[in-house]
Amino acid sequence: MRNRFKTGGYHLSMGLVSLLWVAPILWVVVISFRSFDDVAANGLGSLPHSFTFSTYVQAWQDADEFRALVNSLLVTIPAVLLSLGLAAIAAYGLARYNIPFRRTVLLLMLMGNLLPPQILLIPISRFVELIGYYDTLIALIAVHVGFGLGFYTFVLHGFMRDLPKEIQEAATIDGAGPGRIFSSVILPLTRPALAALGALSFTWIFNDLLWSITVIRSGDKMPVTPALLGLQGLFVSSWNVIAAGTVIAAVPTVAVFLRFQKHFVGGLAIGAVK
Repeated sequence: MRNRFKTGGYHLSMGLVSLLWVAPILWVVVISFRSFDDVAANGLGSLPHSFTFSTYVQAWQDADEFRALVNSLLVTIPAVLLSLGLAAIAAYGLARYNIPFRRTVLLLMLMGNLLPPQILLIPISRFVELIGYYDTLIALIAVHVGFGLGFYTFVLHGFMRDLPKEIQEAATIDGAGPGRIFSSVILPLTRPALAALGALSFTWIFNDLLWSITVIRSGDKMPVTPALLGLQGLFVSSWNVIAAGTVIAAVPTVAVFLRFQKHFVGGLAIGAVK
């Protein structure tokens, strides 16, 4: 009986925490389906007195969200693939081979993530402009790859370091070289960590605002988050339209998380055990 009370109390408390976490999301979704007159007359915190899809049509057209979503995907997908690919190669070399000063190299790569990004806005903006790639998606991809590489390498290094050395030795005896061992042995064993980092990095890069408005100037090249910021500027009091645009922008990240949820949880569990 005591254990039942403990279990019930745990589920009740976790349910309340989950509700507290989900409530703002549900609130935004409800507002997105309300008309402007309803919101203006009754306020954002009132119960809905209307239901309409016109807010989504308005947000889609006025913010040009299709083009913004395409721009976000053109930045996010290459940045995630390049970041994880380079990080996996670097982590493999640092974790499985006796490279001189490898600990120092790893710490130097990680130190870049300890700097506040705000102090690097002007230097990076000037550097990108100097090399002729300002206001291009390539510059935004390079920025995300550069800032994420150290953290991803650090996490993957921890996973690869704890893999049994006997697996690599057996592959070497069978005649496999370093490249074959990396692609056929190490990468499959690191798949949960790669999936977890992939889901996180996709969310971080897709939802980025700071670097997007730093290296991108043209409206037709803006990712979805700056596009929503422009929508807020156009419709200061049309919170229903802004909420609709936010819901549309959240669809890709939710889809990616649901797709890789199993691997994401597995990666976190392995990290906790190790």
